[in-house]
Amino acid sequence: QVRLVESGGGSVQAGGSLRLSCAADYGRDCMGWFRQAPGKEREGLATIDDIGSTTYKISVEGRFTISKDNAKNTLFLQMNSLKPEDTAVYYCAARESYAHSCHHNHVPDFDYRGQGTQVTVSS
Repeated sequence: QVRLVESGGGSVQAGGSLRLSCAADYGRDCMGWFRQAPGKEREGLATIDDIGSTTYKISVEGRFTISKDNAKNTLFLQMNSLKPEDTAVYYCAARESYAHSCHHNHVPDFDYRGQGTQVTVSS
């Protein structure tokens, strides 16, 4: 079992930035972020593997950056140029099994997830 705790959400105006953090009990070889807006399906955003390779959903690529601090078992998501459509609850997730590839499309199906942090972007 991996315990994941997100932080860093909040309310910003369009064009602003937020940095989300996710503290893990211990690191996994593949971790990522997904989000869910009210009335919408979960949306995988980004992944990072054990050698630092990343994948991004095309709608956030260039605006969002995933990174990690292995020494502190902490995952980050730097979000710039935020848009109102980025409003959602954001979750970090960690893969335990190899049922899913380390790709942003699969993040919502990863084995462990945090409790989520709300991000609200106003126009």
